[in-house]
Amino acid sequence: MQEPPQNPPPIPPPLPPTPPDQRPLGDLVAEVTENASTLVREEIELAKAEVSEKIAKILRGSAVGAAAGVFAFLALILIMHGVAWLIAEELFDGRAWPGFFIEAAVFLLVAALAGFIASKALKQGAPPVPEQAIAEAKLTKEMLEKEAS
Repeated sequence: MQEPPQNPPPIPPPLPPTPPDQRPLGDLVAEVTENASTLVREEIELAKAEVSEKIAKILRGSAVGAAAGVFAFLALILIMHGVAWLIAEELFDGRAWPGFFIEAAVFLLVAALAGFIASKALKQGAPPVPEQAIAEAKLTKEMLEKEAS
C-alpha cells in the first residue's frame, strides 16, 4: 500500500527590506564602508589593467622596432660599403680610405638625428599613467561630494 504524497508546507514570503531611514546607523555605516572598499578595489584593478595594457603595447612595439632596426642596419652596412667604394673610385682615383671617412661622417649625422627622434618619442610615452582610472576616480569623488552636500 502506498501512502498519498504529502504537500510540503508553504514557504513564507520574504520580509520586505527595511527602509533606509529605519535601519540602524551602524548598519548604514557598515554598508557605506563596504561599498567604498569595493569601489577602491575596483579602481585599483582598473589602474592595474590599464598600465599592464600600455606596457604590453610598448614592449610589443619595441620588439618589432628592434627587429626592423637590425635588418635595416644590416642592409645599410652593405649599401654604405658599396657607396664608400664608389666614392673612392669616382673621386679619389681608387684610394678607399677617404670614401670610408666621408661615410663615417654621414653615419654620425644620421645617428645624432635618430638619437634626437628616439629621445622625443620616449619622453612622450613615459611614464605609463592610468589616465582612465584617474578620470574615473575624479568622477566618483565629484559624485560623492554632490551626494554628501
